This record gives sequence, structure tokens and C-alpha cells, in this order.
Amino acid sequence: MSDRVIRAGVRQAVPADLAEVEVLAGEHAAYERAAPPAEGLAALLAAELFERAEPRLGCLVAELPGGGLAGYATCTTEFSTWEGRPYLHLDCLYLREEHRGLGLGAELMAAVLAEARARGLRQVQWNTPVWNEGAIRFYDRLGATRKEKQRYSLAVEPS
Repeated sequence: MSDRVIRAGVRQAVPADLAEVEVLAGEHAAYERAAPPAEGLAALLAAELFERAEPRLGCLVAELPGGGLAGYATCTTEFSTWEGRPYLHLDCLYLREEHRGLGLGAELMAAVLAEARARGLRQVQWNTPVWNEGAIRFYDRLGATRKEKQRYSLAVEPS
């Protein structure tokens, strides 16, 4: 059997997934030419996903038929001042290269949309690097609307 997906399942992450999600997040950061994830990311994710009375973070995984993960998506609820309502922010969506083009991205996005509906939200927003033409084509095929902006971050030094 090849390493190509025959049929994967998209589901909510469980604690046992987080070590592999940490590896996927590292691959994702490298793919996006970004700094590596935080040290001990699996434990940080566990605290947000499973140790809060009301978790802020959602994590979906695409599980391979024989076990292991092909990719993941994470999201949080945010608020749009201009629209006057909350929305689901898709922070990460990543599939390993060998599992792209097989419909798993669409399955992960469908699960993200279901998560938004379950939270009573009417919109999902996200960012992607301007050079990531494959992702841009994928999001365009989904019917997503582009908003041309630059994303910034600024470290806050402790006082």
C-alpha cells in the first residue's frame, strides 16, 4: 500500500494526538518559512484544549486509515469590531505534502465550517502567505473572499 491516503477521517484532536500535532506544527512553520513552534507545544496545546472549563482553542486532525496524522487545523473564536460579531479564526491548516490534492484539505475546511456552526458563528477568517499559490488556489476554489492586508506581530516585553 502506498503512503497516499485512501480514506482519512477528520475528527477532533484527543490528548494522544498532540505529540504528532506538535511535529506537524513544526513542519508547517518550516513550510511557511517561520520560526519554529514554542518549546513543549504539545503540553501548551493540551492546557488550552483539555484543561480549561471553556476551551478557546479547537484542534481538528486528519487521521490516516492505518493510524497517524496527515494534517491538522486549529481555530479560535475572535471578535470583528467592524462587523460587530464574533467569527472563527482559522489559525493553522496544514497537510503533509504527500497528502495534498486528495480532498483532505476540503474535508478539514468542512470540519472547520462545522465547528463555526457549532459555536453559532457565521464567518471563518484566516491568513496565508502571499507566496503560497497552492493554498490561494485552494481557498479561491472554496469561494473564499480575499482581503488584502499585511499581518504584523509585535512582542510584548514583560514589565
